[in-house]
Amino acid sequence: MGKELVTAVFSPHDRVLFRRRVRRGLDALTGMLEEGRIEAGDRTTGLEIEINLVDAEAAPAMRNAEVLADLADPRFQLELGRFNLELNVPPRSLAGDGLGDYEREILQALRAAGDSARKRETRLILIGMLPTLTAGQLVLGDISDNERFRALDAEIAGARGDAFRIDIQGPERLLTSSDTIAPEGACTSAQFHLRVAPADFARYWNASQAIAGVQLALGANAPFLYRRRLWAETRIPFFEQATDARPDEFAAQGVRPRVWFGDRWIDSILDLYEENVRYFPPLLPELGEEDPVAVLAAGGTPELPELRLHNGTVYRWNRPVYDVAGGRPHLRVENRVLPSGPTVADMLANAAFYFGLVRQLAEEDPPLWVCLDFAAAEAGFRTGARDGIEARLFWPGLGEVPVTDLVRDVLLPRAHSGLDRYGVHPAHRDRFLGIIEDRCRTRRNGAVWQSETVRTVQERGLDRAVALREMTQRYLEFQRTNEPVHTWPI
Repeated sequence: MGKELVTAVFSPHDRVLFRRRVRRGLDALTGMLEEGRIEAGDRTTGLEIEINLVDAEAAPAMRNAEVLADLADPRFQLELGRFNLELNVPPRSLAGDGLGDYEREILQALRAAGDSARKRETRLILIGMLPTLTAGQLVLGDISDNERFRALDAEIAGARGDAFRIDIQGPERLLTSSDTIAPEGACTSAQFHLRVAPADFARYWNASQAIAGVQLALGANAPFLYRRRLWAETRIPFFEQATDARPDEFAAQGVRPRVWFGDRWIDSILDLYEENVRYFPPLLPELGEEDPVAVLAAGGTPELPELRLHNGTVYRWNRPVYDVAGGRPHLRVENRVLPSGPTVADMLANAAFYFGLVRQLAEEDPPLWVCLDFAAAEAGFRTGARDGIEARLFWPGLGEVPVTDLVRDVLLPRAHSGLDRYGVHPAHRDRFLGIIEDRCRTRRNGAVWQSETVRTVQERGLDRAVALREMTQRYLEFQRTNEPVHTWPI
């Protein structure tokens, strides 16, 4: 979620100064792009994986601080809920054995974290939403002890001025409300970072937006919340509603939500940062010491702390990122669409499909988005989240088709080509994209396995709460094998 804040108390003067600093940061970023001061660099990638902690009964275990202290590994950090952790995997190239290196490092890190968790009588689970959660476990007291999280809660709840109301209609319906953003902790994701050249950023972001619905349909892993079966990827509507800072009147006026798909294709990364400044008031007006324009004029590389902090509080499903590593600035697309889990192999299959497909689509002429309406891309995003692997999605030249046919016939060959452009070893390419193909062939992803398993358990006469607990226990067992979810027995 970002750095620890120095203070969580902000004055009106802080907000005025912060707005000015954000705009000055945007001026500096514009200058850097115009002067070619942001380098293309290597096409490196990165991963962030959010994790849940559970007890012996597969219920959430509010012990992340204790586990983190025992683990003492800088790759791990706290997340919003006391039962959440996040693993930040160091960036690397996909060339050669890059995907295999990711798998080895993630498995090793999770084993070490699992050892620390067991000392606290907890276990790790990679899943989009923990099926055993109840509303009583997502309250203000269950937010992690972190100034940033407390400040976000105060700012978002204060801006809304009313309870956050949740209304999700799937096979069953969820109607609930909360006076805090703590329910956001139910949403655990796997985020992919892709470093791109400034001149290429718009193409990669547009391509990422175009395939977001396909990603969700293939990777859905969150069908249950508060004991109800909802969307295949319930994380999407729940996150949007559980953090909506707009009063009802603002929503009725068309004010944009902070959790946002967007409303147009872009020509430059500046389009996104300018929208952030134009549409969204600051939430965390923490002031730094830097004058970015002065740093730039002196030949230095500005960190742009206010612009980056503000960008981090606009929750685009594909987020622009300006960052500085080793004194050298670069740009990334942060793909935030997918859930965590079910296994490391499944997540890396999702990553291989995303990285390969986006690269191929970004480098094709004419680009896909010339003949794909942005509204159709957003509709596909929601259809993929709602219907999962049973979704029918629109694709230019094909019309509305089953997502499994679209992937196997049209998109997997492109993903193969994109991974070849990265120089991925054919064994890794074929293994991970083979998982995607088999998922389409069997029509089984994490959401399908969870739903079918719960239905099977309930057919034995057990109630939903017991069925969810038994399913989650089985999920934990199969996850440890690292065998992809389409191979798991029901």
